[in-house]
Amino acid sequence: MLKLAKLLHYKGFHITFVNTEYKHRRWLNSRGPNSVHGLPSFQFETIPDGLPPTDANSTQHIPSLCESTNKNCLAPFRELLSKLNSSSENNIPPVACIVSDGVMSFTLDAGQELGIPVLLFWTPSASGFMGYLQYHRLIEEGLTRLKDASYLTNGYLDTVIDWIPGMRGIRLSDIPSFIRTTDPDDIMLNFLVFEAEQAQGASAIIVNTFHDLEREVLDALSSLLPPIYSIGPLHLQLRQIPSDCDLKLIESNLWREEPECLEWLAIKEKNSVVYVNFGSITVMTAEN
Repeated sequence: MLKLAKLLHYKGFHITFVNTEYKHRRWLNSRGPNSVHGLPSFQFETIPDGLPPTDANSTQHIPSLCESTNKNCLAPFRELLSKLNSSSENNIPPVACIVSDGVMSFTLDAGQELGIPVLLFWTPSASGFMGYLQYHRLIEEGLTRLKDASYLTNGYLDTVIDWIPGMRGIRLSDIPSFIRTTDPDDIMLNFLVFEAEQAQGASAIIVNTFHDLEREVLDALSSLLPPIYSIGPLHLQLRQIPSDCDLKLIESNLWREEPECLEWLAIKEKNSVVYVNFGSITVMTAEN
């Protein structure tokens, strides 16, 4: 989201970047208090996520977070929009457009109430997004939820799904993995069914991919949903921003960087180290 915000700012847009209070505190812990000073036309705001306060510096329980934002974020987000629209300080313009995380569909309700267009940014691949759009039908067809845990290993996940537009030879095991549950009340499965269906109400949808990579599925998505914009890969798009631009000072790492590992790497022979990235959500122990 921050990469996209920086690109939009570079193209001339005024940006108000909205994070949850918890993520904002982690950002401050990682990057320092000056990291969110922003620029005159790139500001930061926060809203609560509805979960109990905590000083932990780790990834929140994702199912609880998804359930809470869905239930609790509309009111504070609406209040923030009203505050921004009534502000006369620092030449802040009225909110002309909302660019929202694809699974924060409460923004669609706020946008509709205030007459503001909402663009949803789905960060998975186009194929992953298409997979989420199939969750409702997979449930209707009885292909998920799984009858019991044996279905994870007995070959059932090799079942071919032949009706997904733009995707041939897809198996159940290729669908985003939240379908692999035996719980009829699984929070993540139900949450993503809802959020994927809400995408119909967006003014447009942004996907972090490019057309030549996922041509068939992007064309299929375009026939099912509001206008689709494939704008990725964002990390390459950022190269157009000059190195001396102030935007380079705005970074989003929620973990404090430890450059000592680079000193260790520097003494190793070329092609002798394998780097594996588990992302910022996974926490590894020495035993792992």
